Amino acid sequence: MNLFINACVRDNSRTRILAEHLLKKLEGEITEEKLEGMDFPKVDAAFLKKRDELIETGKFNDTIFIAAQRFASADNIIIAAPYWDLSFPSILKQYFEQINVVGITFAYSKEGIPVSLCKAKRLYYVTTAGGYIASNAYGFGYIEALAKSFYGIPETHFIKAEGLAIAGADTAGIIMNAAEEIDRLFC
Repeated sequence: MNLFINACVRDNSRTRILAEHLLKKLEGEITEEKLEGMDFPKVDAAFLKKRDELIETGKFNDTIFIAAQRFASADNIIIAAPYWDLSFPSILKQYFEQINVVGITFAYSKEGIPVSLCKAKRLYYVTTAGGYIASNAYGFGYIEALAKSFYGIPETHFIKAEGLAIAGADTAGIIMNAAEEIDRLFC
């Protein structure tokens, strides 16, 4: 199963269009987590207490763990997130706060090192930006760190189309170049 984590909110999202190009290259079922339509619980003391109690008692069948279970069982992870404010939409961070669950997506070794419980071997991160993506941007670097450190996903791909809103930009050409980059990943 391929898990498509869709953090795009605009109907005409160029990020989503690029992600859909990538999804056509994958074999197997695609399950979409459309983050805009998800109602995430507030991560406060009451939520954390409930979640911790469920984890301690091994009650992983509670509905608050559905997204984490989907993530852990996916063969491939595809994230579509536009580049906003040196990062990605906050709803994607909310998603990771929900799926980062000890006992489902990772565990700790005796030494306190995260050990993956996820099945995925590849993560594709697709983004578009009106300007240029800063080298020290929070977006992909954060996702890649989670993928490799917590989820044990060894192969990460960063697909970007940037400079789309700069005066005189060849928007269609920039998108086409990013689509060709996707095509090369599947040759």
